[in-house]
Amino acid sequence: MPIKIADSLPARAALEAENVFVMTHDRAMHQDIRPLRILILNLMPTKIATETQLLRLLSNSPLQVDITLMQMASHQSKNTDECHLLEFYVTHKDICHERFDGMILTGAPVELLPFEEVDYWDELQRILTWSRTNVYSLFSICWGAQAALYHFYGVPKHSLEQKCFGIFPHKTLVPLHPLLRGMDEEFWAPHSRHTQTLRGDIESVRKPNGKPLLQVLAQSDEAGVFLAADWDCRQFFVTGHLEYDRDTLKEEYLRDRERGIDIEPPLHYFPDGDTSATPVMNWRGAANILFANWLNYFVYQQTPFDLNQLKGE
Repeated sequence: MPIKIADSLPARAALEAENVFVMTHDRAMHQDIRPLRILILNLMPTKIATETQLLRLLSNSPLQVDITLMQMASHQSKNTDECHLLEFYVTHKDICHERFDGMILTGAPVELLPFEEVDYWDELQRILTWSRTNVYSLFSICWGAQAALYHFYGVPKHSLEQKCFGIFPHKTLVPLHPLLRGMDEEFWAPHSRHTQTLRGDIESVRKPNGKPLLQVLAQSDEAGVFLAADWDCRQFFVTGHLEYDRDTLKEEYLRDRERGIDIEPPLHYFPDGDTSATPVMNWRGAANILFANWLNYFVYQQTPFDLNQLKGE
């Protein structure tokens, strides 16, 4: 997929080196099609790395995608240069009157805090409520998924005795669901979190007539729920990190060790448990399938051509 991004965005050089089709604004203006408008609310401290990871996965389709990067106005990022944020990021105030085909909500390193104690929680709630009427499809990741489940449905998160950290096998529970089309019956995905969302809590959310509002689509015996969705297929919740690069978990592990944190190496990640060995990236195929299916079946084929016709749920 040709993704339309700013010419000087740092991710551009990395993506072009991987032969990812990146389109400049000038070239995009000469294509007589309506691009998909995708909003990325990036809550990760390593914003440039996260941008690159997500843009790589959004590129795997013949469609044109117009990317808008958003940050929280009520939180000051300490790990990303302010000039980068000023040049490439908007706040909700800047785009609150606009509409988008899809929105990606990333994870954030705040999962041990109660939702209400996160400094930007009030702002995030306003954005999530706004997304009901101004975004056709929401794709939320890790803490972002937990936050969305809690905001919309009151689904709680639960602390783990030990961090869920590593690469885990998952089983597709609804293999004919369009989001899982082409996915292997068992696939691997990274996790890095101290909390979990329980399947029973998700499946207990019901309409007044008793019909379920949410369904679990994939799960791991070791890592728990991986993927859930609403029955209207406009909201998707992913508890893991299929967007991660090969070395992301390694970098997290080494960073925590340097900080003196007592942490075990990521499970099923380093070959033969050797932390000096190069990890095998065995989740790339699943990542590309999941993001491509979301864009194709639940954004491109479902969103009205005129976004002014977009209606809330």
